[in-house]
Amino acid sequence: MRIATWNVNSLKARLDKVLWWLERARPDVLLMQETKLADSDAPSDAFRQAGYELAHHGEGRWNGVAIASRHPISGIVTNFGEPLRPALTPDVGDDEPLAEARMMAAMCGGVRLVSLYAPNGRTVGSSFYEAKLAWFDRLARWLAEAADPAEPLLLGGDFNVAPEDIDVWDPRACHGGTHVSPPERQAFGRLRTWGLADAYRLHHAEPGRYTWWDYRAGNFHKNFGMRIDHLLATRPVAGRTVWAEIDREARKGKPIPSDHAPLVIDLDEVGHSFDAGWASAEGRIAARRAGGR
Repeated sequence: MRIATWNVNSLKARLDKVLWWLERARPDVLLMQETKLADSDAPSDAFRQAGYELAHHGEGRWNGVAIASRHPISGIVTNFGEPLRPALTPDVGDDEPLAEARMMAAMCGGVRLVSLYAPNGRTVGSSFYEAKLAWFDRLARWLAEAADPAEPLLLGGDFNVAPEDIDVWDPRACHGGTHVSPPERQAFGRLRTWGLADAYRLHHAEPGRYTWWDYRAGNFHKNFGMRIDHLLATRPVAGRTVWAEIDREARKGKPIPSDHAPLVIDLDEVGHSFDAGWASAEGRIAARRAGGR
């Protein structure tokens, strides 16, 4: 069983790219974030034609999460089992996480899968940052109340946290900002302590592998990125994980791709082969960094 997560940065704008990637990587399940669609606008027909059932939880121009699966989808839970609260500041994102479509859970292929899109936090100490920490606290409480680390469970998505210094291109440049602050890392660590393993790190200990790169300043080509998208697995799922990869190639090409790359794991046996592009890019990345280009 192949499971992937991808912040698509607008499913409407990236639909052709997503459908291309479904054929390229052939996941059984794709968790998506930042769809930026209302449920009525979700492209269910396009996914059905590609062989996937689509479950979507969205609010329109902000946020949005989805699950596309070759397996039947059942037991859907959104927003930690609560209705979305009415937004007090509908023209502002990231400040009211329980009024924003950021969480969807469902059963697919015998695994409970959770698609998550954590708030960005913007600036350490801001109201957006406090809202981010509150959202992580709500996620931890949902796990304690509604999940069991002894059961097959996988949390996937854009957590907007780089857990360790190895997960950023330059710790000195990043420290003092969001995504790497101690409270954010502690909130992420609380999930691990509950009973979740970082599925990517089970197979990759090397530095320099990221899932997000800013569009500006050629950061992708210099590999100035962060590993902020994760698949966190309970022991029954982690023990079945045989392969993991970040598909760097999906961050390239036209039309303009998402600023995130898909993260993929295989359970039980390795799935359809594809070249994620890291080996061929290493020399070019080193040259660009050395030349400051």
